[in-house]
Amino acid sequence: MQILKVENISKIYGDKKNARQYRAIKSISFEVKEGEFIGVMGASGSGKTTLLNILGSIDKPTNGRFMMGGKDIATLSKKQLAKHRMENIGFIFQNYNLLETMTLKENIILPLALRGTGVREMEEKVFSLAKDLGIIEVLEKYPYEVSGGEQQRAAACRALITNPKMILADEPTGNLDSKSGKELLDLLTYINKEYKATILMVTHDVFAASYCQKILFIRDGEIYNELHAGENKKQFFDAIIDVMSVLGGEVR
Repeated sequence: MQILKVENISKIYGDKKNARQYRAIKSISFEVKEGEFIGVMGASGSGKTTLLNILGSIDKPTNGRFMMGGKDIATLSKKQLAKHRMENIGFIFQNYNLLETMTLKENIILPLALRGTGVREMEEKVFSLAKDLGIIEVLEKYPYEVSGGEQQRAAACRALITNPKMILADEPTGNLDSKSGKELLDLLTYINKEYKATILMVTHDVFAASYCQKILFIRDGEIYNELHAGENKKQFFDAIIDVMSVLGGEVR
């Protein structure tokens, strides 16, 4: 089932009167199906973050539209966008974005609290997720008291707790060492398979990208290429390196 349809979206920054304009993305179109794990790659400045911000309703496209749940999200008001983000989008950031003055448990249930969810339902959801994601023993600790991997798992719990239609991950392994990074990628794969979560991940990391089912490569604000994972993971990995070498992006 199709969960997102992007049609010819563009984003232009700058003043048209002074002719000082920068076109960050240009006529991008693609579809996302329910349960897909999609990577977005490209060199710095290619438009990846702009695209992610638009899909997360943090920014609006200058032209084009993107549909989710039968609605053209680009046409929603600020109030409607806030409601859409809270109900349909989960975010996993490179820097976790956990509030240091709250315990992991309080951070995780915050989206539900903002929606006015009952205490019993919040308790049931947070303990179920924390058990599945392996952080139930550190729920009452503060972010600074736990490891980076545990903070990232808490961030993943927070992203999942509202049962979003799509999870957007922005360089989620960027601040992690190789061991913690692999653990997070295994966790995202688990979330994708067990929770049937639809994930769109922006990354520079070829190893991280190799966990995806499909990769969209962006060059100068446009989709340059698309790769689909096959049975042979090494071939997929090598193919990603080949495309990134052409794009001139950092290969990690």
